[in-house]
Amino acid sequence: MVKILIADDEPDVVEVISVGLRMNSPDWEIISAEDGQMAVELFRKENPDLVILDMNMPRLGGLEACRSIRRENIDVPIIFLTVRDDEIEKVRGLEAGADDYITKPFSPLELMARIRAQLRRTMRSKTTAIKNMVEYQGLKIDFVTKNVTLDNQQVRLTSIEYNLLYLLASNPGQVVSHEYLLTKVWGPQYQDALEYLKVHIRHLREKLGDDAQNPRFIYTERSKGYRFTALPE
Repeated sequence: MVKILIADDEPDVVEVISVGLRMNSPDWEIISAEDGQMAVELFRKENPDLVILDMNMPRLGGLEACRSIRRENIDVPIIFLTVRDDEIEKVRGLEAGADDYITKPFSPLELMARIRAQLRRTMRSKTTAIKNMVEYQGLKIDFVTKNVTLDNQQVRLTSIEYNLLYLLASNPGQVVSHEYLLTKVWGPQYQDALEYLKVHIRHLREKLGDDAQNPRFIYTERSKGYRFTALPE
């Protein structure tokens, strides 16, 4: 059974989302929090499959709640709700660790579609693997176990970061387009959401110790996409 955590200080918003989710998926369990601190506490207690966070909440804001949750679980999908529809706000949410972003007022059908897309992505990340491995300049990617190490040290990647690395490293030496990466990782409706991709590629590079100006692993192909330089050994 899928468990969804909704955190918003507006009871009407929580009610609308809860009713919409129960109508579409009656077997899902919905739990709610009225502030960021309660959201973090419920997350630790209930271990939900997906989290919906309002960006502006009392006690603990959505950004800090997101960071706290992400420190404890790198895989759980997190969707932000906010009243502001601007690129800076989106980037702030993505930088904090969110996977998606939706602006109030929103269509319950759109939110449901985004939730299902995130749950499918998480499931693919857990179940899809190929029998292959890449080793290059101290970086080792095991596509069977999804284990990534750099200089024999474990690299903890979110499911989005791993999926991006998988798509790049399984096509070594080839330019993988922005549109392809966005469609494969987030879904076809995100093929133009370049800010999502840039934020997560930056996070991935940071974890791999990769310098965008002088890369070891991930090269930027301007206006095209990205290229993983290694060849499988």
